[in-house]
Amino acid sequence: MSVGWLRACALVMLGLFSVSALAKDKTAIVIGGGVAGLTAAYELQNKGWQVTLLEAKPSLGGRSGMATSEWIGNDKTQPVLNKYVSTFKLSTTPAPEFVRTPGYLINGEYFSAADLATKQPATAEALKRYEKTLDDLARSIDDPQNPASSNTLHALDQINVSNWLDRLNLPATARELVNQQIRTRYDEPSRLSLLYFAQQSRVYLGVSDRDLRASRLVGGSPVLAQAFVKQLKTIKTNSPVSTITQDKDGVTVKAGSADYKADYVVLAVPLRALNKIQMTPALDAQHLAAIKGTNYGWRDQIMLKFKTPVWESKARMSGEIYSNTGLGMLWIEPALKGGANVVINLSGDNARVMQAFGDKQMVDQVLIRLHEFYPQARGSFTGYEIRRYSTDPSMGGAYLAFGPGQISKFWRLWERPVQRVAFAGEHTDTLYPGTLEGALRTGQRAASQVEDLAAGKSFEPTKAVPVVAAAAAGAVAAKKGNFFSNLFGGSDDEKKVEPVKAPEPVVPPAPAPTPAPVVAPAPVEAPKPAVPVKAEPAKKAPAKAPVKKPAAKTEAKKATAKAPAKKAEPVKKPATTPTTETKAQ
Repeated sequence: MSVGWLRACALVMLGLFSVSALAKDKTAIVIGGGVAGLTAAYELQNKGWQVTLLEAKPSLGGRSGMATSEWIGNDKTQPVLNKYVSTFKLSTTPAPEFVRTPGYLINGEYFSAADLATKQPATAEALKRYEKTLDDLARSIDDPQNPASSNTLHALDQINVSNWLDRLNLPATARELVNQQIRTRYDEPSRLSLLYFAQQSRVYLGVSDRDLRASRLVGGSPVLAQAFVKQLKTIKTNSPVSTITQDKDGVTVKAGSADYKADYVVLAVPLRALNKIQMTPALDAQHLAAIKGTNYGWRDQIMLKFKTPVWESKARMSGEIYSNTGLGMLWIEPALKGGANVVINLSGDNARVMQAFGDKQMVDQVLIRLHEFYPQARGSFTGYEIRRYSTDPSMGGAYLAFGPGQISKFWRLWERPVQRVAFAGEHTDTLYPGTLEGALRTGQRAASQVEDLAAGKSFEPTKAVPVVAAAAAGAVAAKKGNFFSNLFGGSDDEKKVEPVKAPEPVVPPAPAPTPAPVVAPAPVEAPKPAVPVKAEPAKKAPAKAPVKKPAAKTEAKKATAKAPAKKAEPVKKPATTPTTETKAQ
């Protein structure tokens, strides 16, 4: 009896030891407390992992917006976001009709799309022409996961969006509105790759503004971040990571004076923050080049608070409103105790020009511009809140916005793990970068990859995407003359002025070195405001000021015109949930 009892006890103890050993084997560290990192930590914890989340700042939520409420898309456009809204039982209310389509503030006067058609028909027609040309360009991309699938398409990566817009010859007001929309959703047109702009337009082709602004997430994206936080067991804030050391037994992460050990790591921080972390073994040259060379759109967000609304009652400024006065996209948020708040985005070169200003100086410049059209603004003004993504050293901008030539070098680079480290964050999503949907998707993908790594799956190292010879690409484009002449909106007479010519290789313009905006940008002393943009259905966020000059071309080494290099072969499709859009990290 005693022998049998001892045997049973031994088996029980062995079982308990095995369970604890198994649990010990499933440990992970998530670095970064933005929406992507919170998602990865939540998903791994739900699968039985012991997870420690490290965040450098005292608060969590990353680049979640300051707005008191956030317009979100429906299930069709943002399925992952809506899944978590449902899981956490977060409150939403349907969007009123007037916010489901964009509006415009032109020289202080508010216009709905219908108003614009009747009161400024030339501007309205020009905007329609721009949208149609952009849709045609988007349709030239069959697979948004593989946008550089041909030499002709690859050539678009060597051109900036400002050059393309120049060919459309839009009237001044229309061009200002278009510029403002692009800089708010991405970055300054002169700093943005035309291929990236076309790829993102392809992702949202056929998606209506109504679907993208279908309901209100009461409390905004910070509420979503807090819902994740409540579920997590181990969170360490004020813990900036300095080193990550991988070996055959696991990973050691140093944060402050503490060392944390685990089997795997999820790195969910912006590239500028990643640049401050020393990794052993070091990342390869392509990853290091991407960290330093990938363009981020610049954006600062200011909330001005007023005792009473200072704008005319019919200017129902909510949703997306684009101004031609350098104020960027703005919308009105209800104040909790009466009054009204206006949220204003200074984007692109407008934000760059004001980087040297203190918060109060920046607010004064914006208030001066608003006061010019609404004289009651100063008397009603009570205070402000500000988020300066542009000058935050850990962000270096707002969201990913590939510059000319960068897709050719870095496309889908961060989708694959490097040994025991998986990557997450809006910049690692191919379809919806710069959005809550994209951030959530990458958190899910990284968690799945950690599971796969633990199960013994290996991920092939990412291969450098071959850079197509620009001359060859130009030659192919020239043979198909109609493609480029139609693409650039030129008439048959204008065919001679091809944007890409065979004889002279088009070298990827370097992501322009912070040029001083040619057109006076934001509300600084400059008399002329930045060139704004019109809200256009289905596209995205950050951006920059109206630098009408195309980005200077770098005199890069001539790509030897061998047979047109193989099609850019982006990494295979990511194993993640499907589709769609809203902002975050």
